[in-house]
Amino acid sequence: MSLTTPRATPTPNRDLGEAYAFCEALIRDVDKDRYLASLFAPAARRPHLFALYAFSFEVSRVREVVSEPLPGEVRLQWWRDALSGPSQGSAQSNPVSMALLDTIERFRLPVAPLVALIDARIFDLYDDPMPTVADLEGYCGETCSALIRLASLILAGGEDPGGADAAGHAGVAYAVTGLLRAFPWHAMRGQVYVPKEYLLAYGATRDDIASGRGGPGVLSAMADMRQLARHHLARTRDLKSTIAPEIAPAFLPTSLVETYLRRMEKPDYDPFTTVIQAPQWHRQWQIWRQARRAMRR
Repeated sequence: MSLTTPRATPTPNRDLGEAYAFCEALIRDVDKDRYLASLFAPAARRPHLFALYAFSFEVSRVREVVSEPLPGEVRLQWWRDALSGPSQGSAQSNPVSMALLDTIERFRLPVAPLVALIDARIFDLYDDPMPTVADLEGYCGETCSALIRLASLILAGGEDPGGADAAGHAGVAYAVTGLLRAFPWHAMRGQVYVPKEYLLAYGATRDDIASGRGGPGVLSAMADMRQLARHHLARTRDLKSTIAPEIAPAFLPTSLVETYLRRMEKPDYDPFTTVIQAPQWHRQWQIWRQARRAMRR
């Protein structure tokens, strides 16, 4: 007879609870903007938002954990396979995919936008420059706008709450700003999200970014990107009447866009070395103020 006490086998509900807790802890650590915004959602919806955002983070970081594109494509394919259904055993052993699959089932989320998000991330694995502004908007739409739209469906209990156009513009505004904030890291790795179309207009090239040379042309192209983000932010504001109060938490991170953009326009800003941040208290205040406005509508 063994003198050790056998470990109890976790129940599926306990496993699922641990998976959701893992997602919450992950987003609290790596995506403070969305974490703070999610605190304004009903408590019952928050775990599902964290699951969705954790999935997005895991897919977005594939470039960071592989040394070559092919292993990255294999990892992305794993996520495609995981979305094919809970019968995939390996997906149930991953806390993020476990929580995501449960969220998809509970809220009847469409899988196609999730697969499109994965496919868009293939671009991250290679060093090709973003060709055009339209390509950039499409990339941001599939990676960020889709996330806002899916979060809106969760907040609305699986029903269509409207606001699809607003989600489209909000996602582009937030994602373009995020790419500008991440410019130092991307430049070090040779990744260029500044559209070639913008660079050529000012006589700049991809190599000016990848080599760290920079120059007036690169700065002008990045100014155009800031203008693009502001354009989509303005369109989001124009459409605010279509954003139901119940889905406002999905849009709250966009309240930080103007703050980040203004910090990029300070005289001492160097896009190759300056990582744009804002104190947490300031982000909390901005998100809180926007949430109050949304609730008053």
